[in-house]
Amino acid sequence: MCENRNKCHVIAVANQKGGVGKTTTAANLGTGLARQGKKVLIIDADAQGSLTASLGFHEPDRMERTLATVMANVINDVEMEPGYGILGHEEGVDILPGNIELSGLEVSLVNVMSRELVMRSYIDTVKGRYDYILIDCMPSLGMLTINAFSCADSILIPVQAAYLPVKGLEQLIKTIGKVKRQINPGLTIKGILLTMVDGRTNYARDISSLLVENYGGKVRIFENSIPFSVRAAEISAEGISIYRHDPKGKVAAAYESLTREVLADE
Repeated sequence: MCENRNKCHVIAVANQKGGVGKTTTAANLGTGLARQGKKVLIIDADAQGSLTASLGFHEPDRMERTLATVMANVINDVEMEPGYGILGHEEGVDILPGNIELSGLEVSLVNVMSRELVMRSYIDTVKGRYDYILIDCMPSLGMLTINAFSCADSILIPVQAAYLPVKGLEQLIKTIGKVKRQINPGLTIKGILLTMVDGRTNYARDISSLLVENYGGKVRIFENSIPFSVRAAEISAEGISIYRHDPKGKVAAAYESLTREVLADE
């Protein structure tokens, strides 16, 4: 059960642009929170199943119980036993896997009543068992991402330290505002996290300044950024977090600092 019985924090990790370190952030922040004694569920809401694979479940498309089957059961009023589809990971986090079936589900959601709230219906049934639920969203602003925003308390936005991804933030922030107004009034932006930062270049510093200039007044920008590292790119093949793969490295230290920043919000 949650330590604070009334409060499970649901955080969507989202950016409509791929390749910004979204999945890496969901996996390592989730593991970081578990290392601090929190009960954590990570949900893979991306049809590519990258989070599922990066946590060691290497053939997500062959899995029979995933987020797609859970959501289909909610739509069809099929009862599920507690913990249906949830897998444990050796580093102390739980995961609800995702796979290619989410693509078909996204299409079929168009005809479902209260289609934005299907994921929320499910999360409401498991919330009591966790301190944190992190949702790794797909790189689009489709119906599954809207579902994640509809049940989240806050959204963490990883942004690659490059000019174009920073420009694309405007559309994402507008969509979040729309969901807040129409569906989920309690929704907030937890913050923007700069990822893949090459600290040796002026370019990364310029991007950081651009971000603060354009969004700093409206949105929190995390003090900690995630440095670029080849070691971090290797972990998806190994099924473990950065804390196991390169515990003394700069990326592990950065995710540990990010975890402390997130915990400070409690």
